[in-house]
Amino acid sequence: MKKLLEKDDQFKALRVGQIVEGKVIGRGRSAVFLDISPFGTGIIYGREFYNAKEELKEMGIGANVSAKVVEVDNKDGYIELSISSASQELSWDKLKELKDNEELVEVKILGANKGGLLARVHGVNAFLPVSQLNAEHYPRVEGADSNKILSALQEFVGKDLTVKVFDISFRDNKLILSERAKDSEKIKEVLKKYQIGQIVMTTVTGITDFGVFVNFGEEKLEGLIHISELDWAIVEDPSKIVKMDEEIEAKIINVNDNKVFLSLKALKHDPWQDIDQRYKEGAVISGEVLKLNPFGAFIKVEEKIQGLIHVSELGSQEQMKEKLKVGEKYKFKILSVDPKEHKITLSLAT
Repeated sequence: MKKLLEKDDQFKALRVGQIVEGKVIGRGRSAVFLDISPFGTGIIYGREFYNAKEELKEMGIGANVSAKVVEVDNKDGYIELSISSASQELSWDKLKELKDNEELVEVKILGANKGGLLARVHGVNAFLPVSQLNAEHYPRVEGADSNKILSALQEFVGKDLTVKVFDISFRDNKLILSERAKDSEKIKEVLKKYQIGQIVMTTVTGITDFGVFVNFGEEKLEGLIHISELDWAIVEDPSKIVKMDEEIEAKIINVNDNKVFLSLKALKHDPWQDIDQRYKEGAVISGEVLKLNPFGAFIKVEEKIQGLIHVSELGSQEQMKEKLKVGEKYKFKILSVDPKEHKITLSLAT
């Protein structure tokens, strides 16, 4: 009775999902037996045996094994175990440790898609997004052609990259890597030399549909001039504003998460200054339709001044397309002028 009670207490100490250490004490045709003292004898069989068949082949009598409890006391009195589940959980524990300690990891790139690169770390599938690549590895594809981006990323397949664990979620089976993060402290230190509002000489290193990448300073820091910061006028094609390898002055307007954002238009005359003195609410003006969007139409008021007529002023999108044609001039009534927000709202003059 005493032994039974002791055994019962031991089983109570075990729980499903617990990781235990055991030693191989026997093998069957489709089962492996482990001594997991003081709890008793464990067994890996059935689906768990076949899931780890190759791994179990390498384990002789006396081999030490980490396993996960699947069932505390099965019908035959054994403790059912899984080493594949244990390996996976232990891998995630190691990955969390890597992230917490901000350790560097070298990974081999196994594949690529249009969003980034694929790898494995401790047996877990990992993803390295394009946005987390170092500046020198970022695909500079003009027009942001997704097929060209994929082609550029495929050149990394088979190569080794040094990365950090950026984001991790065992529940969602998500492991995100970052190449940029490995240099974050160094970049942070260098950026202390620069201030928001500072004007720097830059060199254009990449032109995309969303803006322009530039290098500046002795350290060749990378910055981005967003398409909206290239000029006061609406820019459809950044390559019409700047050219590759061109040297241009730009103003630092923000530093966020070690990313530097710059502006060209901040160094140009602001055409919106005193706009409310030139255009008054209620006045009727002539304007050219530049672009139709689902929410309305952009109207050229001056060379670098655009107004907006909201679709609600025209009835519907279909009616807007009937009433306004791109490239044509019409009479518009000014509803409001906001110099600070750089905004003029219009309606179609009747």
